[in-house]
Amino acid sequence: MSDACSEPAGAIKAIDKHSVHQICSGQVVLTLATAVKELVENSIDAGATSVDVRLKDYGAELVEVSDNGKGVEEANFEGLTLKHHTSKLRDFSDLIRVETFGFRGEALSSLCALSVLSVVTCHESSQVGTKLVFDHKGHLVQQSPHPRQQGTTVSLQQLFYTLPVRHKEFQRNIKKEYAKMIHVLQAYCIISTGVRVTCSNQTAQGKRSTVLGTTGSPSMRDNIGAIFGPKQIQSLIPFQQVSPAENVIEEYGLKDADLPKQPFSMEGFVSRGDHGVGRSATDRQFFFINSRPCDPLKVTKLVNEVYHMYNRHQYPFVALNIAVASGKKSAGKVPLNPTADLLSHTNLPEFSPRAPQWGGLSWTGSGTEGSRGAATSRKKTAPRQIASSLRRHRDTWRSGPVSSSEPTDAGKKETQEEASEDPEPLQVQSEPGTSNEGRAAGPDAKRARTDEPRPPAEHKAHTQSRRSPAVDAPVFLQKRAVPLHFSLQELAGRVKRLQDLRRQAAGGELCYRRFRAKIDPGENQTAEAELSKEISKDMFKEMEIIGQFNLGFIIAKLNADLFMIDQHATDEKYNFEMLQQHTVLQGQKLIQPQKLHLPAVSENVLLENMEIFRKNGFEFLVDEDAQVMERVKLVSLPTSKNWTFGPADIEELIFMLSDSPGVMCRPSRVRQMFASRACRKSVMIGTALNVAEMKKLLVHMGEIDHPWNCPHGRPTMRHLANLDIISQE
Repeated sequence: MSDACSEPAGAIKAIDKHSVHQICSGQVVLTLATAVKELVENSIDAGATSVDVRLKDYGAELVEVSDNGKGVEEANFEGLTLKHHTSKLRDFSDLIRVETFGFRGEALSSLCALSVLSVVTCHESSQVGTKLVFDHKGHLVQQSPHPRQQGTTVSLQQLFYTLPVRHKEFQRNIKKEYAKMIHVLQAYCIISTGVRVTCSNQTAQGKRSTVLGTTGSPSMRDNIGAIFGPKQIQSLIPFQQVSPAENVIEEYGLKDADLPKQPFSMEGFVSRGDHGVGRSATDRQFFFINSRPCDPLKVTKLVNEVYHMYNRHQYPFVALNIAVASGKKSAGKVPLNPTADLLSHTNLPEFSPRAPQWGGLSWTGSGTEGSRGAATSRKKTAPRQIASSLRRHRDTWRSGPVSSSEPTDAGKKETQEEASEDPEPLQVQSEPGTSNEGRAAGPDAKRARTDEPRPPAEHKAHTQSRRSPAVDAPVFLQKRAVPLHFSLQELAGRVKRLQDLRRQAAGGELCYRRFRAKIDPGENQTAEAELSKEISKDMFKEMEIIGQFNLGFIIAKLNADLFMIDQHATDEKYNFEMLQQHTVLQGQKLIQPQKLHLPAVSENVLLENMEIFRKNGFEFLVDEDAQVMERVKLVSLPTSKNWTFGPADIEELIFMLSDSPGVMCRPSRVRQMFASRACRKSVMIGTALNVAEMKKLLVHMGEIDHPWNCPHGRPTMRHLANLDIISQE
């Protein structure tokens, strides 16, 4: 379970100093998820077919990862946890051939610095195991025989205790850290076919519970079922990779000869488009590049945009692995935008009465909204919609900053005319002496763009290149010097004038602007930030009522500041918060308990927050001795007039509580119901109020945490003017 284990005779040695600066990141482990990720990757790199993650107190006390991999040879004990020591490569040129998760030799060294790290290992050539204890610098300080079968166990005690402030924060937010770690571990469980992965946690009371586990199946689909249950499996259909459609080739100005042969392959699964099959959040989306978990934002966005064409109110489950051949040379004349490249080799959405398709997916179920006529219309427009979406985001991939100077009117017109033209592919010219392999291996290769003024004849070509996809390749830099006028004396004078104004304000004369945002929808965020900074809860009681304006707004004064308060929005926000805090929804018993088939981690979240679920009207029957995914059954659902709730609301609550354990929260549909109730019972616009009634509304604003807008997004309060500044002007 170490850097020693990728090769039977691989020796752990230091990477040469020059290569260290090229490939090493100075890695520091910042979270529980990162710590567990590094240890699990080491186990998989060691050829393990069984990986067991064991936690105590959610990882605050102990993190232990055991495997049945090849183990560590005795010759590698000393270098096992030294910085920049690895068996995966010797210098930078070896990087292109690395196929393991780890190769920098930094993970165990970082963990040594943050915890008490010990290793128990038995190499495949050894008869007895060995226990190794390391100091915070990664030096071996103790070695003793220890019984163990082949494999390695790494134990981390008191993670982050060497950093007192970080350790305190880690313990305070341990359940959040734990939830994020589980999500990361789920990704490795899905992609690690043929590897049995289990995770368990032991609480302070001494009870150990299984959190998740796979069976070592060679199928990604089976792994998904082991983690998320059979219900999730029933909703999935596989990705199918197909050749690019003609309209996609035309959209990017390509020819069949320009396309590389299978630059990548894809496999995975996605939810059907039927309403109710998707999820309320993106909590079950997993993407991989060469079986390595990653977060490709553009691909994620593209997948969700296409899914919303079928089910616009939910998000899909996604598990997608994109395999790219290592050392693949770039084609000379193809779009190098990763999203465009992915799209050009993936089937676009096609609707048909029998089996709608998306991305080469055969959709079994309606999953569409509207009539067949609407579906036919979408069939014609879907490819263009996705291609247009790609064009909108293409600038984020471009290879450098664009000049900040504003174009001329003629230039703007010309640019607008060009926007309708198909972009031409970008010709890549590598720097002399730089190979394709070197370019692909350098993730931090600098990209730049000249900012020099261009003659009109070259403007079109320049504009076209700005819209071209990014090229991750070294280029010659052409820099332009821009003079910066700066006077330290002038800056000091401005600072002094500001200090004088604030000093006068402290003496009772408010002579500087605390509120600068205008009453404008575009400045709502700025206005709320200013109010949050300048107005405390106690200040609402001190405000003086000036009067009511237009039977809808309260004019109030605090010192020299005048404020306008929306009487309906203010009362609605207060009533909404009271409903949120104090309402206990009444549940209705089911005729027969309903099985939920929740994953183990979701079951644990539910069991730890039973009181919050009870206040939301959900009641459960719990069988602690039942197997995982069968321990919890639903026996009561909340009901309220025309509002009905179900298992989807339970899953949404679990997702929210995973991020904020123990915090009272409501499903989105309950919040909508409360917002509707609060609106109907609040003071309406057009109602005349006396001074006492207006004062009551202001006092209520000081009793809630976020009084600046109502649940429907309408502002409650804005600053009108400062009387002192008006008098000075």
